[in-house]
Amino acid sequence: MYTTLISAQQLSQLLTSGQACMVFDCSFELMQPAAGEQQYREKHIPGAVRADLERHLSASKGAPDAASAGRHPLPAREAFAAWLASIGFKADMQAVVYDRQGANYCGRLWWMLKWLGHEAVAVLDGGLQAWQAHGGATQSGEPTAAAASDYVAGTARAVLLTTSTVLQQLGRPTQNLIDARGAPRFRGEVEPLDPQAGHIPGALNRPFGLNFDADGKFKPASQLRAEFDALLAGRDPASVVHHCGSGVSAVPNIIAMELAGLGRTALYAGSWSEWCSDPARPVAQG
Repeated sequence: MYTTLISAQQLSQLLTSGQACMVFDCSFELMQPAAGEQQYREKHIPGAVRADLERHLSASKGAPDAASAGRHPLPAREAFAAWLASIGFKADMQAVVYDRQGANYCGRLWWMLKWLGHEAVAVLDGGLQAWQAHGGATQSGEPTAAAASDYVAGTARAVLLTTSTVLQQLGRPTQNLIDARGAPRFRGEVEPLDPQAGHIPGALNRPFGLNFDADGKFKPASQLRAEFDALLAGRDPASVVHHCGSGVSAVPNIIAMELAGLGRTALYAGSWSEWCSDPARPVAQG
């Protein structure tokens, strides 16, 4: 079972092993939401299922059963499980997720499957680029649809926190926030997406791209451990709560901490876009 990362070579072996497996293409472009679908149709790993951030991995804004708010609200666990059942995903399958945007979007599906209790899910290290560099085949168009399954949500294996909980614990040593947005957005110098610039008071900043080498693969575990130890400066890793703009790009930091041996830490999925939607909540800049 692969639970964090899988290499292109390991995926190639997995796909020929006969083991039950489903591969998901999560490619997406934040400023061009239709581009990911086009990228998928042009080229994807053979048999890969399309998992679109807005259509499959987010609820409609204002949906009464959404599990979070913000720009990319999490769907209810039951609704997400129903989508997985509709595409034929099964409890005994190894899931592999990838994109071509530096693991920015496929991490969302990795986390959501953990949230449903599905531990056998891994990110393709290096994404589609690593697969092609390995000599992996690709195809275009749409794969053959699979028959629906009876997949249902199990016991959650990932921790989701709400705005009220984050606000209640604000400033306490039992909660340490890590913001995955770029430094200029964190400092409040620019804000291209949300109504207010800045960050949650007390948050630490680690842009998610710091987790990767120049080839787009996660850094070695020892290097990640040293970097997070330096960032936390003695704070308890178990107290960490990750967030970003809308709960998507925070996940590479969650994966990196797990790779570093620091455990599976919590996600505040509403993130800055939900936090700053209420002017009564405190905001810091600088």
